[in-house]
Parts: sequence; C-alpha cells; structure tokens
Amino acid sequence: MKLDLVQIKSFRNIDDLSIVPDAKLNFFLGENGSGKSSILEAIHYLGFTRSFRTSKHKNVIQHDQQGFTVFAQVNSDDVFHKLGLSRTIGDECLVSIDGLKSKSAVDLVSKLPVQIFTPQSSELIMGSPRLRRKYLDWLLFHVEQQFARKFANFRRCLLQLNASYKITHRAQSKDQEQFWLEQLSIFGDEIRGLYETLMMSEFTRFIHYNLQEFLPEYSFDITYYKGWEKDLSLKDAIVKNFERDRKRGFVSVGPHKADLRIKIGGVLAHEILSRGQVRMLVAALQIAQAQYLHLKLGKSVVFLLDDIGAELDSSKQELFINSLLNTGSQLFVTAIDRNQLSYISNYQHKKLFHVEHGQVREEI
Repeated sequence: MKLDLVQIKSFRNIDDLSIVPDAKLNFFLGENGSGKSSILEAIHYLGFTRSFRTSKHKNVIQHDQQGFTVFAQVNSDDVFHKLGLSRTIGDECLVSIDGLKSKSAVDLVSKLPVQIFTPQSSELIMGSPRLRRKYLDWLLFHVEQQFARKFANFRRCLLQLNASYKITHRAQSKDQEQFWLEQLSIFGDEIRGLYETLMMSEFTRFIHYNLQEFLPEYSFDITYYKGWEKDLSLKDAIVKNFERDRKRGFVSVGPHKADLRIKIGGVLAHEILSRGQVRMLVAALQIAQAQYLHLKLGKSVVFLLDDIGAELDSSKQELFINSLLNTGSQLFVTAIDRNQLSYISNYQHKKLFHVEHGQVREEI
C-alpha cells in the first residue's frame, strides 16, 4: 500500500496542502509547532479515523472552519483507490471510498494499514494491558477477515452481561443473564482462539528475530495470557467469579483482560531496559506487525515515525528504517533538522520536505 497523493484541508495550522510522496521514504523537517506532526496526524486519521494526539476531533479543526478533510490516492499493486475522510465541528464522520459516501469507519480503515511510532509509543510496554491488546487487535483486524465481526459480537455480549450484573433484582434478569453468559462464552472463545493462533504463528518468530537484531544483549520471553485461569473454560471462569464480579458490576475474566507479557529472566522487560531500549523493543514489535501482514496478505504498511530522534541514536534510527523498508512499508518521518538524520544520504529513493507555519516545500 502506497500513498501516491495526500491532500489536507483545514487541519490544525494547515490550510490547504497537497503533496506527492515518495513510494518508500519521506522526511519532514521543521521546528516544533511548524505542522510536520500534523501531516502525520492527518494521515493517521485515514488509518484509524482518529488522532494520536487528542481524543477530541474538534481540536484539530482549523479555527473558524466547520470541519477538516483528508484525502489520499492509494496504490495497491497498481490498483488505485481514492480514500477520503472528513469530520465536522458537530463530530460527524463522513467517509468516501472511490467516490462512494459511507459512514462506516471499518470500510475505510480496512483499506489502508497505518501504524504510528512516537515518543509515547513506549507506553505499549510500560502501560496497561489494554494497549497490548490493541496492538494484537490491529494485526488481527487486518489479517483475519472475521475478526471485526467477532470482536463486535463479543463486546456487545460483554456490555449486556455487565448491565445485567448491575440490576438489583436478579429474578427479573436471570434468563437474560444466562443467555448473555452463553453468548459471551462462545464469542470469547473465538477471540481467544484467534489470539492464540496468532501467537503460535510466524508472528512471534518475527518478534524474536527483530529483538536479536535490535537488543542482542538480552534474551526475551514472550507469553500470552488469555484473561482467565488456564485450566478453566471461559464459561466456568465467569461462573466461578460471578459473586465477586456481580458486586463490582462487571465481568473480570475473558479475552478483554488478555495480555502480551514480555520478560527478561522472569522480570518485566520495562523494569530492566533503559527508555531508549524500550523504544527499540516497541520498534521490534511494530516491525513484526508489518512483516506478518506482508507474509500473510502481501500487504505493506504506511508507517508514521514522529520525532524519530527521541532517545534513538542515529544507528538505531537507521536500523529501524531499514527494517521497515524491507517489509515494503512506505515511511513518513519527522525530525527537527538534518542534524538528527546523519544517515539520510544513504538513501537514494526518498523525498525531503521542509515544513514551516503549515506550509510545505519539497527540496529538489
């Protein structure tokens, strides 16, 4: 997947921008606040329909404007798609795919695998299990055709069962509660099966290979916790924890409590590694996503690397970029100036853009 054309309107400090990126490597240089990260943020909307910097869409809409628009022409093995997304000040999301209007974010996101690496990406390792589940979910969404439907069914059942736990008079909801328990167990086992199949696949081998390249001084142990006791079925685990969970008002076991656990000598990796090493661990994990997607479907990822110089020296930056390019990924990289990119002359196929006050100039 390559972006042949990107157009951005009324997005933060960008009035009206049109760029033709290189199919492989694109660098955006500019001072903080110049708008270079906003370009990546706009592209991120096409892959996620949301920002990686704010949860409020209205915050990215330019002052005195009613909404923003992001458009891209995507080249997938010489098959071209036109993708567009706009959000209004009233929080309406409008999607366009090859000229056809839609309100389905899933339709848009499935067309364009996008990933992001920022200084905050370390939270994948240091943060809550929810972030590591999202990491796995992104890959399953793009690789397994039925994942989105199965996940939506599981979430619907979970919400219903949680709601039944909050009802004071159980007699009024006992039959419904049993129904949602059965359904949750079925869909939860399907989700667990997809997670475990992924972790037993080439995907895990890719992670270990990348870690040998990036952090050869450590031996990593990577395990998957399914979200409940290993010797119980999901249904039995829910029943076992019923009284406690009903008092709390939510189901505490299931694939929504799963985790990807990464340890070194039995200790969580982030408790041993430096911040720079944690960043390289995250890089290894994200490259594995791109490698597995390319292996399974022949698809490549549009990769956004924001402030790549943060806690990564030049040799590690170059290793990261080379590894992503080897997966066929198209890269959009931001930095303050050339001094952070001492290796830039090593790449023949690239484009360099200078960003200032929301204006972009391509270096010839």
